[in-house]
Amino acid sequence: MIKVESPVSEIPKIGPRYKEMLEKLEIFTVEDLLYYFPFRYDDFSIVKTVGQLKLGDIVTVRGILGPVENIFTKYGKGLTRAKFLDHTGEIELIWFNQTYLKKSLNTGKNYSLSGKVGTFNNKLCFISPELEQTNEGENQILENVHTGRLVPIYPTTYGITSKWIRGKVKLILNSQNNLEEFLPEEVLKDKKFKDVKKGIESIHFPKSEIEAKENLERFAFEELFIELLNVEKKKHEWSKKLKGNKFKAFEKETTKLVDGLPFKLTNSQKTALSEILGDLQKSIPMNRLLEGDVGTGKTILAIVASYLAHINNLKTLYMAPTEILANQHFETFNKILKKTNMKVELETGSKKKKSNNWDVLVGTHALLFAKDKYKDIGLVVIDEQHRFGVEQRGKIMGLTEGNLKPHLLTMTATPIPRTLALTLYGDLSISVLKDFPFEQRRIITKVVPKKMREQVYRWIKEKNEPTFIVCPLISESESETLEEVKAATVEFENLTNGIFKGIKTGLLHGRMRPKEKEEVVKKFRNGEIKILVSTPVIEVGIDVPDAAVIVIESAERYGLASLHQLRGRVGRSDKEGYCFTFMSNNSRNAYKRLKYLEECKDGIKLAEKDLETRGQGDIFGITQHGFKKLKIADLGNLKMLEEAKICAQRYYPKLSGYPRLSEKLTQRKGRYITTN
Repeated sequence: MIKVESPVSEIPKIGPRYKEMLEKLEIFTVEDLLYYFPFRYDDFSIVKTVGQLKLGDIVTVRGILGPVENIFTKYGKGLTRAKFLDHTGEIELIWFNQTYLKKSLNTGKNYSLSGKVGTFNNKLCFISPELEQTNEGENQILENVHTGRLVPIYPTTYGITSKWIRGKVKLILNSQNNLEEFLPEEVLKDKKFKDVKKGIESIHFPKSEIEAKENLERFAFEELFIELLNVEKKKHEWSKKLKGNKFKAFEKETTKLVDGLPFKLTNSQKTALSEILGDLQKSIPMNRLLEGDVGTGKTILAIVASYLAHINNLKTLYMAPTEILANQHFETFNKILKKTNMKVELETGSKKKKSNNWDVLVGTHALLFAKDKYKDIGLVVIDEQHRFGVEQRGKIMGLTEGNLKPHLLTMTATPIPRTLALTLYGDLSISVLKDFPFEQRRIITKVVPKKMREQVYRWIKEKNEPTFIVCPLISESESETLEEVKAATVEFENLTNGIFKGIKTGLLHGRMRPKEKEEVVKKFRNGEIKILVSTPVIEVGIDVPDAAVIVIESAERYGLASLHQLRGRVGRSDKEGYCFTFMSNNSRNAYKRLKYLEECKDGIKLAEKDLETRGQGDIFGITQHGFKKLKIADLGNLKMLEEAKICAQRYYPKLSGYPRLSEKLTQRKGRYITTN
């Protein structure tokens, strides 16, 4: 018996070499191979005789293979030729540089042949056809795998062909195996799904593309259902297994802090703060995501929450993804809390905290490497949380001492579409900041063609406002595909020696030392630098309120959500902001997509457009550490997603009655998003 949970090397004739190649395709187990679905099909279902063939036909012919010979040209290239015959005539078969085929082809045997009719030396022929030996019996013809039917084509890697995958999948399906249905019978009946064995066979070897598509829906639903059951599991474990510090409200004190701020909270800030403070007063630890565009005021809510922790005699850990951002938040905390008795410390890779006597510790991932566990932690805040992996978030929660777990507030400026909110973040409570402190905030966005580039630079020079110029690369790439893409170091030299000569210009990128980066940002914020040429490092939270203009080079390389975050770096005061997107190619599709950025100011709508046009990996610009993309389901299918969500909520409480489903939930499946 072939067990589906076994390593793929348990399949006959798969040794270490093939095992290694399959792992590149994320195929580790027998079941992974069965779930490695084709991305298209070649239709070889039309059967003709040799006498009926015409140029361009994509057909199957059944007959006898004639003599096979290898011919070598004067340049040493190999040519394999063969004759193929049936009762109506014969046709030539040609293969280039595949002389090894002669050993595996049996002259005089019955074959089924599929391919496209072409020409060679002005005669009709098949070039590199698919051949499959058959018996004369009709039953054997019906069992063909590579010819005479819809033939599945798979994503492949070096050394692994679609034909090889087809053969192995057919071997597993024809052998005794323990592939068993685990979806509840009621779900199968309600959705009119085939059972798992028939469904998998109908995708790999369908009778029609309609049949394949119908069965693919079953596995797309299955993928979402399992993922959302995991979400329900995480929610249950958080609420039932974890106990937290129940904060006292101290309404008078928190109101005094809020009223003393140099600005008024927006309506959405007030709502979100009420939700956060409400969570802090529960014995179940808060697990809330605070989402809001750049400049909507997420940090101030974290400061108020940390103040409530302080007056409850508890401490706060505040984790930022970069040293620049950690330094910035350290300054903000001290500024807002200067009239309180709270002590704020900073811990990064280049700076060590001055003492252990602190109420708020702001830091980078350096906080993860503390020698001892943190004591009396009541609140953990993770800023730009998608920059941290799932394991890192879990690790910082595990660094706190005691049985009572701290409340967790994660924050992001990345707009999250509704579909991702249901999956990646379905276990979190979500607060959204929709308003800006400056009601009249305006950022004018323009897609700039190459011929207008110099004109825009002249306009920037005349305007003389603090300006970001963002390049996707640090230095020039030798790759031909990237030769038009701007590099920050090169562009810095070109601009300072060219159109911006005499204007104070700075350079910022990830390879600079922390102190160098900090100094550059400080000078830009103070007005000592007028133009800052940078990589997208500025996307993560650099706050320069006076910045009015941003130029984004090679904008077609970014997702719309990332571009939206970048343009949020300007127009943060009462001044009008300007965002110019430059393209490094002339793609019409890219231009059309960027024009959408001109019209739309809503981050969530832009993220949903990303999801629709480019897929979930582009919501964050990069595939997140700790997450894998869905391989079958489409996150844009909101109807299926909501149905799977309802189904997961219905079945999770009674999982004990479905042992196979429960077992499936505990397995780490490479084909599902990994959120636990």
